Amino acid sequence: MIARVLITPEAEAVVEKLRAQHGPLLFHQSGGCCDGSQPMCFAIDDFKIGNIDVCLGEVAGCKFYMAADQFDYWKHTQLTLDITKGRGSSFSLEIPLGLRFMIRSRIFTDSELEELNQQESVF
Repeated sequence: MIARVLITPEAEAVVEKLRAQHGPLLFHQSGGCCDGSQPMCFAIDDFKIGNIDVCLGEVAGCKFYMAADQFDYWKHTQLTLDITKGRGSSFSLEIPLGLRFMIRSRIFTDSELEELNQQESVF
């Protein structure tokens, strides 16, 4: 199966730490002007998923969402959630740790896109 979103082991370790402190989590890929375009981590009860949000999959047991209009730009791309040192400019839960989540990306191959389209047509 082709995944739209993956996670690095380093980012997964941070997710586990945050989950122990905050309970169940979710990610939302921000596209706002104030947050730039970065993945943000929230406790499930602290973020309301909208009708226009698309679930790209799960990473480390956390659903990963993005607004539909932004997904239109990213739909040909596999995202990998990673972590880096430095303070981000958002309300994401990792910020007090002096860390911030970030996205690495790569374009799907034609054959991966075809397989992905077949996978998603089943749902």
